[in-house]
Amino acid sequence: MTIQVVLCDDHTILRDGLRNLLNSEDDLEVIGEAGDGKQAIELVERLQPDVVIMDINMPELSGVEAVERLIAKHPKLRILILTMFGQEEYLFRTMQAGACGYLLKDSPVSDVIQAIRTVMKGGSVLHPELTDKLFASFREKEKPEGEKLSPREHEVLTTLVKGLSNKEIAERLFISETTVKLHISNIYRKLGVKSRSQAIMHAVKEKLIVI
Repeated sequence: MTIQVVLCDDHTILRDGLRNLLNSEDDLEVIGEAGDGKQAIELVERLQPDVVIMDINMPELSGVEAVERLIAKHPKLRILILTMFGQEEYLFRTMQAGACGYLLKDSPVSDVIQAIRTVMKGGSVLHPELTDKLFASFREKEKPEGEKLSPREHEVLTTLVKGLSNKEIAERLFISETTVKLHISNIYRKLGVKSRSQAIMHAVKEKLIVI
Protein backbone atom coordinates (compact mmCIF):
# COMPACT_ATOMS: atom_id res chain seq x y z
CA MET A 1 0.00 0.00 0.00
CA THR A 2 1.27 3.45 -0.93
CA ILE A 3 1.19 6.05 1.86
CA GLN A 4 -0.18 9.30 0.45
CA VAL A 5 1.48 12.37 1.95
CA VAL A 6 0.74 16.11 1.96
CA LEU A 7 3.66 18.47 2.68
CA CYS A 8 2.95 21.73 4.51
CA ASP A 9 5.87 24.17 4.70
CA ASP A 10 6.34 27.74 3.54
CA HIS A 11 9.83 27.06 2.19
CA THR A 12 9.55 25.91 -1.43
CA ILE A 13 13.12 24.60 -1.61
CA LEU A 14 12.56 22.37 1.43
CA ARG A 15 9.30 21.04 -0.04
CA ASP A 16 10.98 20.33 -3.38
CA GLY A 17 13.81 18.39 -1.76
CA LEU A 18 11.59 16.44 0.59
CA ARG A 19 9.09 15.65 -2.16
CA ASN A 20 11.79 14.20 -4.39
CA LEU A 21 13.21 12.09 -1.56
CA LEU A 22 9.83 10.76 -0.45
CA ASN A 23 8.71 9.99 -4.00
CA SER A 24 11.87 7.93 -4.49
CA GLU A 25 10.51 5.46 -1.90
CA ASP A 26 8.30 2.68 -3.29
CA ASP A 27 5.69 3.01 -0.55
CA LEU A 28 5.46 6.83 -0.32
CA GLU A 29 3.81 9.39 -2.60
CA VAL A 30 3.51 13.15 -2.14
CA ILE A 31 0.07 14.05 -3.49
CA GLY A 32 -0.05 17.70 -2.49
CA GLU A 33 1.86 20.67 -1.08
CA ALA A 34 0.81 23.71 0.92
CA GLY A 35 2.68 26.89 1.78
CA ASP A 36 0.53 27.94 4.73
CA GLY A 37 -1.90 26.54 7.28
CA LYS A 38 -5.05 27.54 5.40
CA GLN A 39 -3.85 25.82 2.23
CA ALA A 40 -3.03 22.75 4.31
CA ILE A 41 -6.60 22.49 5.58
CA GLU A 42 -8.00 22.96 2.07
CA LEU A 43 -5.69 20.28 0.64
CA VAL A 44 -6.57 17.75 3.32
CA GLU A 45 -10.28 18.30 2.68
CA ARG A 46 -9.80 17.79 -1.06
CA LEU A 47 -7.14 15.07 -1.20
CA GLN A 48 -7.78 13.04 1.99
CA PRO A 49 -4.11 12.05 2.55
CA ASP A 50 -2.90 9.37 4.93
CA VAL A 51 -0.16 11.50 6.52
CA VAL A 52 0.43 15.25 6.74
CA ILE A 53 3.92 16.65 7.36
CA MET A 54 3.41 20.02 9.03
CA ASP A 55 5.76 22.90 9.82
CA ILE A 56 5.05 25.16 12.82
CA ASN A 57 5.88 28.67 11.61
CA MET A 58 3.77 29.42 8.53
CA PRO A 59 1.84 32.45 7.24
CA GLU A 60 -1.94 32.87 7.27
CA LEU A 61 -2.43 30.08 9.83
CA SER A 62 0.29 28.51 11.97
CA GLY A 63 1.01 24.81 11.94
CA VAL A 64 -0.18 24.56 15.55
CA GLU A 65 -3.58 26.04 14.70
CA ALA A 66 -3.81 23.94 11.55
CA VAL A 67 -3.20 20.74 13.54
CA GLU A 68 -5.90 21.68 16.05
CA ARG A 69 -8.46 22.35 13.31
CA LEU A 70 -7.55 19.30 11.23
CA ILE A 71 -7.66 16.81 14.12
CA ALA A 72 -10.92 18.29 15.39
CA LYS A 73 -12.51 17.46 12.03
CA HIS A 74 -10.41 14.42 11.06
CA PRO A 75 -9.45 12.65 14.32
CA LYS A 76 -7.86 9.69 12.50
CA LEU A 77 -5.55 11.85 10.37
CA ARG A 78 -1.85 11.17 11.00
CA ILE A 79 0.09 14.43 11.38
CA LEU A 80 3.88 14.56 11.72
CA ILE A 81 5.41 17.87 12.80
CA LEU A 82 8.68 18.74 11.05
CA THR A 83 10.04 22.05 12.26
CA MET A 84 13.10 23.97 13.44
CA PHE A 85 11.30 24.92 16.67
CA GLY A 86 11.98 22.65 19.63
CA GLN A 87 10.27 24.70 22.33
CA GLU A 88 8.16 22.72 24.78
CA GLU A 89 5.10 24.92 24.24
CA TYR A 90 4.89 23.89 20.58
CA LEU A 91 5.60 20.24 21.38
CA PHE A 92 2.94 20.04 24.09
CA ARG A 93 0.27 21.94 22.19
CA THR A 94 0.59 20.00 18.93
CA MET A 95 0.83 16.60 20.64
CA GLN A 96 -2.14 17.41 22.86
CA ALA A 97 -4.06 18.47 19.76
CA GLY A 98 -3.43 15.04 18.26
CA ALA A 99 -0.21 15.16 16.24
CA CYS A 100 1.45 11.74 16.07
CA GLY A 101 5.06 12.84 15.93
CA TYR A 102 7.41 15.78 16.31
CA LEU A 103 10.76 15.93 14.52
CA LEU A 104 13.26 18.75 14.09
CA LYS A 105 14.57 19.74 10.67
CA ASP A 106 18.07 18.60 11.58
CA SER A 107 16.76 15.02 11.55
CA PRO A 108 18.24 12.68 8.91
CA VAL A 109 15.93 12.09 5.96
CA SER A 110 15.92 8.40 6.85
CA ASP A 111 14.38 9.30 10.23
CA VAL A 112 11.64 11.32 8.53
CA ILE A 113 10.86 8.45 6.16
CA GLN A 114 10.74 5.95 9.01
CA ALA A 115 8.59 8.33 11.06
CA ILE A 116 6.01 8.48 8.27
CA ARG A 117 5.80 4.71 8.22
CA THR A 118 5.63 4.56 12.02
CA VAL A 119 2.75 7.02 12.40
CA MET A 120 0.92 5.33 9.53
CA LYS A 121 1.04 2.09 11.54
CA GLY A 122 -0.41 3.84 14.56
CA GLY A 123 2.85 4.61 16.35
CA SER A 124 4.24 7.90 17.67
CA VAL A 125 7.61 9.55 17.09
CA LEU A 126 9.63 12.16 18.99
CA HIS A 127 13.00 13.68 18.13
CA PRO A 128 15.55 12.32 20.67
CA GLU A 129 16.40 15.85 21.86
CA LEU A 130 12.74 16.52 22.57
CA THR A 131 12.30 13.21 24.40
CA ASP A 132 15.07 14.22 26.80
CA LYS A 133 13.55 17.67 27.19
CA LEU A 134 10.11 16.21 27.82
CA PHE A 135 11.30 13.93 30.59
CA ALA A 136 13.50 16.64 32.11
CA SER A 137 10.62 19.10 32.31
CA PHE A 138 8.59 16.71 34.46
CA ARG A 139 11.42 15.08 36.43
CA GLU A 140 10.54 16.97 39.59
CA LYS A 141 6.85 16.12 39.54
CA GLU A 142 5.57 13.52 41.97
CA LYS A 143 3.61 10.54 40.76
CA PRO A 144 -0.08 11.16 41.42
CA GLU A 145 -2.06 9.04 43.83
CA GLY A 146 -4.94 6.84 42.78
CA GLU A 147 -3.52 5.48 39.54
CA LYS A 148 -6.06 2.89 38.46
CA LEU A 149 -4.55 1.18 35.43
CA SER A 150 -4.40 -2.59 35.66
CA PRO A 151 -0.95 -4.26 35.39
CA ARG A 152 -1.70 -5.25 31.79
CA GLU A 153 -2.92 -1.75 30.90
CA HIS A 154 0.27 -0.38 32.42
CA GLU A 155 2.28 -2.72 30.16
CA VAL A 156 0.33 -1.54 27.13
CA LEU A 157 0.81 2.12 28.10
CA THR A 158 4.56 1.52 28.39
CA THR A 159 4.65 0.11 24.85
CA LEU A 160 2.66 3.10 23.59
CA VAL A 161 5.28 5.46 25.00
CA LYS A 162 7.93 3.43 23.21
CA GLY A 163 6.11 4.09 19.92
CA LEU A 164 4.96 0.55 19.13
CA SER A 165 2.03 -0.05 16.80
CA ASN A 166 -0.96 -2.19 17.82
CA LYS A 167 0.44 -5.14 15.89
CA GLU A 168 3.85 -4.81 17.54
CA ILE A 169 2.23 -4.54 20.99
CA ALA A 170 0.21 -7.68 20.33
CA GLU A 171 3.32 -9.59 19.31
CA ARG A 172 5.34 -8.39 22.29
CA LEU A 173 2.64 -9.14 24.88
CA PHE A 174 1.35 -12.31 23.17
CA ILE A 175 -2.20 -11.04 22.88
CA SER A 176 -4.50 -10.31 19.94
CA GLU A 177 -4.75 -6.91 18.28
CA THR A 178 -8.40 -6.81 19.33
CA THR A 179 -7.33 -7.16 22.95
CA VAL A 180 -4.72 -4.44 22.46
CA LYS A 181 -7.42 -2.09 21.15
CA LEU A 182 -9.61 -2.89 24.15
CA HIS A 183 -6.78 -2.12 26.58
CA ILE A 184 -5.98 1.13 24.77
CA SER A 185 -9.65 2.14 24.90
CA ASN A 186 -9.67 1.50 28.67
CA ILE A 187 -6.44 3.48 29.06
CA TYR A 188 -7.95 6.45 27.21
CA ARG A 189 -11.03 6.33 29.44
CA LYS A 190 -9.10 6.04 32.70
CA LEU A 191 -6.59 8.76 31.80
CA GLY A 192 -9.25 11.07 30.38
CA VAL A 193 -7.57 11.37 26.98
CA LYS A 194 -8.77 10.95 23.40
CA SER A 195 -5.72 9.91 21.40
CA ARG A 196 -2.50 7.94 21.44
CA SER A 197 -0.33 11.05 21.58
CA GLN A 198 -2.38 12.49 24.47
CA ALA A 199 -2.01 9.22 26.39
CA ILE A 200 1.78 9.34 25.87
CA MET A 201 1.96 12.96 26.99
CA HIS A 202 -0.13 12.20 30.09
CA ALA A 203 1.95 9.13 30.94
CA VAL A 204 5.19 11.10 30.75
CA LYS A 205 3.83 14.21 32.49
CA GLU A 206 2.36 12.25 35.41
CA LYS A 207 5.27 9.78 35.54
CA LEU A 208 2.99 6.78 35.13
CA ILE A 209 5.77 4.84 33.41
CA VAL A 210 9.50 4.51 33.90
CA ILE A 211 11.71 4.43 30.81
